[in-house]
Amino acid sequence: MRPAGFGNFWLLASSLLFAGLSAVPQSFSPSLRSGPGAACRLSRAESERRCRAPGQPPGGALCHGRGRCDCGVCICHVSEPGVYFGPLCECHEWMCETYDGSTCAGTCHCGRCKCDNSDGNGLVYGKFCECDDRECIDDETEEICGGHGKCYCGNCYCQAGWHGDKCEFQCDITPWESKRRCTSPDGRVCSNRGICVCGECSCHDVDPTGDWGDIHGDTCECDERDCKAVYDRYSDDFCSGHGQCNCGRCDCKVGWYGKKCEHPRSCPLSAEESIKKCQGSSALPCSGRGKCECGECTCYPPGGGRVYGKTCECDDRRCEDLDGVVCGGHGTCSCGRCVCGRGWFGKLCQHPRKCNLTEEQSRSLCESADGVLCSGKGSCHCGKCICSAEEWYISGEFCDCDDRDCDKHDGLICTGNGICSCGNCECWDGWNGNACEIWLGTEYP
Repeated sequence: MRPAGFGNFWLLASSLLFAGLSAVPQSFSPSLRSGPGAACRLSRAESERRCRAPGQPPGGALCHGRGRCDCGVCICHVSEPGVYFGPLCECHEWMCETYDGSTCAGTCHCGRCKCDNSDGNGLVYGKFCECDDRECIDDETEEICGGHGKCYCGNCYCQAGWHGDKCEFQCDITPWESKRRCTSPDGRVCSNRGICVCGECSCHDVDPTGDWGDIHGDTCECDERDCKAVYDRYSDDFCSGHGQCNCGRCDCKVGWYGKKCEHPRSCPLSAEESIKKCQGSSALPCSGRGKCECGECTCYPPGGGRVYGKTCECDDRRCEDLDGVVCGGHGTCSCGRCVCGRGWFGKLCQHPRKCNLTEEQSRSLCESADGVLCSGKGSCHCGKCICSAEEWYISGEFCDCDDRDCDKHDGLICTGNGICSCGNCECWDGWNGNACEIWLGTEYP
């Protein structure tokens, strides 16, 4: 005598063998047939309804088109062992997609990642459960981003005035001052190419070698990618190979022109003849203040009118002090030199010939903190130091600065585009960089 239920077991086993291997739901009820090979107790309409996805109208695909309907039960067409395909064969993509070299950071079920949020806080999310906002919790305060920012996919985005991986550090300057320091000459914060952190820009492009990346500068204003005809992150083919990239703008060699130095320029002069013609009596072509093209100088900044001459030898900016006052307001500028009015003298006409101070009063104003008169490198006149002309590099209120400490470019202090102020270059409008070597004006020479 066969044990009870043996017929039902035989029906199930034969169904599995017939399909090769299938996913049979727990709701499968052998009692829907009276025995092996017997007719189904369900009507055809009812059987198909059970094999059809919820909401599908009559006549829709049975078993999602990936199996056959047998008396209200889907027998899936599968060939992989140990795979759960769902009661309606809906889990055809049973393997979850790959993310960052791994398959699903949670549990893969029916082709979808189920994230581990057993504590119910919902901090793990994403298509691959790749976002874990628990990484944003501050260990000390146990708050998200220390209570000073918002977390997105495990990264803190801090409020103004706060920084750090978990917004745990407060800036020592105001948010307004931080923004001011990060604002580029065109008015954009970090030139829209970086993040401002306590007044310093962290540019998006960081070279892993530790050197400048393609985006650099105090306010991320320089983008070297603009110098490449076809951008390739790992190529150094700047300016079509015919120029030098200067803060994202090409400074073309003699004989070439164009935004990327891509066009050859015809010139009857050789490169040596052209440069020699542009030098004149100066050691540098165009006195280091312009571009030499076919023996002719184009002075810059263009359109300013303060740099001029056949070889750009006249630079009227040299008549200005740090506040932009020409010849101290007591003279006129002629080819970069001040012609002082009556009663005034000095490089910038800053010294009056008559003095209403006694010699003692004058000397007291010329003594530095250590009590030395003009640091021992100049003379005192009416309470102001006149630094020794023999040592051209000595400057400063008390002749205590050495202009040789300022950065050079092309052999020129501050590249000739700024004033050396006690070891630091104060650049004129349109120029930037430690040596004022970067032109940021709207029109490039």
